[in-house]
Amino acid sequence: MTHPYDDLQPEHVRGSHSFKWSLYPEDVIPLWVADMDFPISSAIQDALEGRLTRTVGYPNMSGDPALVAAIQKHMGKWGFALEKDHIWPMSGVVPGLFSAVKAFSLEGAPVLTQVPIYPPFLMSIREQNRTILENPLLEHDYTLDFEALERSVTPETRLMLFCNPHNPSGRVWRRDELERLAEFVIRHDLTLVSDDLHAELDFTGQYRPIASLNPEISSRTITLIGPCKAYNTAGLGAGAAICTNPELLECMKAAGHGFVSFPTVMSQAAWVAAYNGAQGWLEDTLAYLKANRDFLSEFLARELPKVGYFAPEGTYLAWLDLRALLGNEAQKWLLEHAKVGLNDGVSYGEAYAGFVRLNFATSRAILTEGLERMARALHTRAKSANVVSAD
Repeated sequence: MTHPYDDLQPEHVRGSHSFKWSLYPEDVIPLWVADMDFPISSAIQDALEGRLTRTVGYPNMSGDPALVAAIQKHMGKWGFALEKDHIWPMSGVVPGLFSAVKAFSLEGAPVLTQVPIYPPFLMSIREQNRTILENPLLEHDYTLDFEALERSVTPETRLMLFCNPHNPSGRVWRRDELERLAEFVIRHDLTLVSDDLHAELDFTGQYRPIASLNPEISSRTITLIGPCKAYNTAGLGAGAAICTNPELLECMKAAGHGFVSFPTVMSQAAWVAAYNGAQGWLEDTLAYLKANRDFLSEFLARELPKVGYFAPEGTYLAWLDLRALLGNEAQKWLLEHAKVGLNDGVSYGEAYAGFVRLNFATSRAILTEGLERMARALHTRAKSANVVSAD
């Protein structure tokens, strides 16, 4: 049975309105920046159109009451009993990362995080003159390396940045992993910032916020959330910092004063509609993404078995290790020879040159074309190498 997303073709999404589809020439299939090629939910579209029938003056700076109520209800699924002062709406999650680093660490101080990691994690540390303490995930299955974590932490470390589900590996952390990490954070008296932006994009059913485990970890954890990944509203800009300890949020607000803005009236309307009216759309889209993930897994196993690959448990992002095939120039080589645009692994940590991140949130036809281009180019390269070695 065909799906409406199957009809999606490049001409439907290409254009200057899209960063993903306008950065590269038209002969390139872009499978990189983390947004979906799919149309948004009709509930969100209707809410945006309806919101324009009312005034679009300054919104309530502590959040539209309808949005606050929607967030409270949504987070209640994991046992959070949030008060209004536990929620700080903002224009996106990245400002939350920068505000947290500024609030909870001094210049030159170490900030701990896992790698590979979404580049703004590293940017928020490096660009504010802090020191990155890297805790590499174990390759192949991308589990947390707790022994290395204990070796990495220093007496001066006060802050740790975390990502759940993890970008770029697609890990959805199990409860036992979160419990062990929570014990580590409490024992070392750290503040934890957990980016949970991909929370609803979970193929396993095991996602839960680390702050929901117990009151002690909740009181020292700031959870960053937003609608943009699950509901494909990245261009609207919205996020929130959630914490049951209002003092931590007040520290973040002070650090972000003057450069962290509140979400617009349109982004708030979209967010409310996402939680209250787009669940059917999300379930359908998640099933399509899971099928794309499975197709990707089967294709790589059949056509490119030398590519290192962990089938993501969540998100719509795949982390591919091409070092055995292309050394450290994978992204550049695939762009030039396969005409496929991917994210370069080195931006997720200096040790990840030769890795690429692939976004499979597109139609099966576009995904297939991109993968087949990669396979053809790599097979041609391998044959040429064999001919040269035979000579």
